[in-house]
Amino acid sequence: MKKKRWNEYLWIWPIIYFTLGFFNILFAWLGMIDFLLPLIIAIVGGNKAFCNSYCGRGQLLAKIGSKSGCSRNKLAPKWLSSKWFRYGFLAFFLTMFANMVFQTYLVAAGANSLREVIKLFWTIRVPWGWTYTAGTVSNWVAQFSFGFYSLMLTSLLLGLIVMALYRPKTWCTFCPMGTMTQGICKIKANNK
Repeated sequence: MKKKRWNEYLWIWPIIYFTLGFFNILFAWLGMIDFLLPLIIAIVGGNKAFCNSYCGRGQLLAKIGSKSGCSRNKLAPKWLSSKWFRYGFLAFFLTMFANMVFQTYLVAAGANSLREVIKLFWTIRVPWGWTYTAGTVSNWVAQFSFGFYSLMLTSLLLGLIVMALYRPKTWCTFCPMGTMTQGICKIKANNK
């Protein structure tokens, strides 16, 4: 029997992340690891090693979809992996991220008050106040946590939806982080 490597257990990371954030929203900051590490690996290494070997979300989707049979295992429509959709979704995702950062700035500047709410699919407000005790940290830190957890949870739900409809790792074909790292790798390859 082949011994598993440590990175084959990274599917546990998203479960830990979302569980911790469910009970204390400040753990949402840990998601910055998934946001920055792929970019750093692509910039330094010039490859998509994160996506190929270290992405816990991709591993989790594969495990849920393949091992438990939650996926229909159908080919996704070609437009989901088309360049216009991938870059369009990346632009939309980055716009939502920029809006989240702007909302955090407004709270930090005192122009807005802290909103203890998670927004699923960027519109559905889910009260999430039990996960934060006011005054524990600065309001802007908590605001970023609520916004970032919303972003991470929405992207997980999108991944689960396309996993159920198509193949387990369909999310990976248009994942914003994958699109960004692929772009970085292309730029590095062209500059050699």
